[in-house]
Amino acid sequence: TMKNPVPQAASLLLEKLMLLVHIRPLPAGSGGETPQPAPGYYDTSCFKRGDLLEVPRTLFIHFGIYLGENRVAHLMPDILPVITADRRQIQQVVTNKRLILGVIARTASVRVDTVEDFAYGGSILVNHMDRLFKDQVLGSEEAARRAEKLVGTTAYSLLWNNCEHFVTHCRYGAPVSFQTDKFCETVKMIIRDQRSVLASVLVGLASIVCLGVAPSTTLPTIFIPFFLWMAG
Repeated sequence: TMKNPVPQAASLLLEKLMLLVHIRPLPAGSGGETPQPAPGYYDTSCFKRGDLLEVPRTLFIHFGIYLGENRVAHLMPDILPVITADRRQIQQVVTNKRLILGVIARTASVRVDTVEDFAYGGSILVNHMDRLFKDQVLGSEEAARRAEKLVGTTAYSLLWNNCEHFVTHCRYGAPVSFQTDKFCETVKMIIRDQRSVLASVLVGLASIVCLGVAPSTTLPTIFIPFFLWMAG
């Protein structure tokens, strides 16, 4: 007999709710913050200006555009630009608290960081998405210039404006997010199966944790308002 895929999908959904906003995994004993890799941890000699960099994590991928001279432009949820105009504070490495509050406020910034700060010790893939766009790849300089023009505060939306939308706009001229597409397919699968009590409970708990709302007995009333709110 085939196993019911809904519990697995529900578990994946809850993980995606947190991981797709690019919360960095915290090692044990870190005290809540991820230690910085030492300068020069990555060999940037193989990177070219305008390259699309990917950092695969367990359940998501973070994206950026390489600008040259060990600099990467990438979009991250961040509450701080709403609170202060102090560029020195804003340019500091974004903490998980800033990320979460940025998602809640639906505010982000396209920022320029070192490769080390961008990747946080993860492996880096270069132009891995080019195979999916073929003839749509723009010139490297055009991609870099597009990224540079967008540096600064911007709106954030899980569905419409995340880091993948940013890099695909810059390098391919079309803002798309394959991660979001997969996420939506998971949501659809859960919504289609009203029989899964486990899915309802898990998503209800996620709503309580993230929004402080009371759980309902049916999945759509629990999840759809939350999902639409996150999607912006």
